[in-house]
Amino acid sequence: MSAILSAQTMPRTAVRNYLPVHALLWVAAVALLVLAPLVFDSSASLTFLTQLGTLIVLALSYNMLFGQAGMLSFGHAVYSGLGAYFSVHAMNLAAAQALPVPLPVVFVPVVGGLAGLLFGAVFGHLNTKRSGTAFAMITMGICELVFAFSHMFPKFFGGEGGISTNRSYGEPWFGLTFGPQIQVYYLIVVWLLVSTALMYGFTRTPLGRLANAVRDNAERVEFIGYNPHRIRYLTLVLSSFFAGISGALMAINFEIVGSESLSVVRSSDGLLFAFIGGAGSFVGPIVGAILGGLLTIKLSDFSMAWQLYLGLVFIGFVMYGPLGMVGIATSAWRIVRSGRLARVLPSWLVAIGGGAMAVAGLVIFVEQAYAHTFGPQKAVIALQVQALVGGSALAGWSLGLALFAAGVAGLRRASRAMRSALEEQNRLHPIPSRSAA
Repeated sequence: MSAILSAQTMPRTAVRNYLPVHALLWVAAVALLVLAPLVFDSSASLTFLTQLGTLIVLALSYNMLFGQAGMLSFGHAVYSGLGAYFSVHAMNLAAAQALPVPLPVVFVPVVGGLAGLLFGAVFGHLNTKRSGTAFAMITMGICELVFAFSHMFPKFFGGEGGISTNRSYGEPWFGLTFGPQIQVYYLIVVWLLVSTALMYGFTRTPLGRLANAVRDNAERVEFIGYNPHRIRYLTLVLSSFFAGISGALMAINFEIVGSESLSVVRSSDGLLFAFIGGAGSFVGPIVGAILGGLLTIKLSDFSMAWQLYLGLVFIGFVMYGPLGMVGIATSAWRIVRSGRLARVLPSWLVAIGGGAMAVAGLVIFVEQAYAHTFGPQKAVIALQVQALVGGSALAGWSLGLALFAAGVAGLRRASRAMRSALEEQNRLHPIPSRSAA
């Protein structure tokens, strides 16, 4: 309920200070996106950036459900996948001039968004009648149902081969054919900025505040006269619209859509990215999508064990960082502002060093195991480690175990030291509560 009252109780001076800072952040984000191809100008980097843009839109749309309204969904890929399919068919019809009005590629994401919104309105009416575990199970069932339909109706879904298209159809739009990857990148950037701004605006609307309240205490929301089912339903429908936009951008980028875009595995991407980055904040899914994109796209070029690493990262955040990367950074900033940095800085340095050693040791151990199972050619990192230690596989195993053991010992020591330092500091200089402040 505090989410509803926070905008009303915020002092005017805080609002005046709040707006310029966020305006600067938006300007910095736009400049970063526009100038990124000038720095990362290779073809592989540009392809990665375009994929990253679609992942960010998907993660933000999922966070409208999970982070804003507290709805754990395992079927979010239904809306992005169906949005991609309808976008591909719309592009093929436009190329054949079978549509009543022209459809430039730049407006294809609208088709995907409307398709996602339509199916969100249909499926969401059933989903949102329940909450918690029941909601999650219903979304998983619908996702599996739609995935099964993709094999039962090959004329629309294309079977195992999927549906392909050509994004360079028709006459150029103001000189843009969208054939070169750089043009597709800036198209995705435009829709990324528009979608992000709209989803951020949703968090500031009364509906967004009520979604936060339903997440925190649905019974109290119902007690003051609002219908939690309706709030969850409207939130899911809006989230499905942006998921459809993400699917359309994916279809434009790859020019093909397959049934895997409707699977539970695709749905789990949004959950992973939102949770790793920090579902409690708006920026969290963006950070999580960047890290998840690096793990799923870039790391797969270097290691066969990238899925294992992604799973370990997720487990680590669930156990030791449930607030995500943004939550951890926010907690660290609060410690700095409270004047406790000098007390915890040595422990932080030991923890960072120990964590780096533990991760390095674990990676070496895993890569050695893959090299032993699948051959040295399948584990490039293991070959590099063996070359570093003299070409001996046994020396590689020993180095991995030693680094991991030393890192874990350092982490345990840093954790004890940090806990005792904070407890002592709390006794001497307690932080005043918000009500007292």
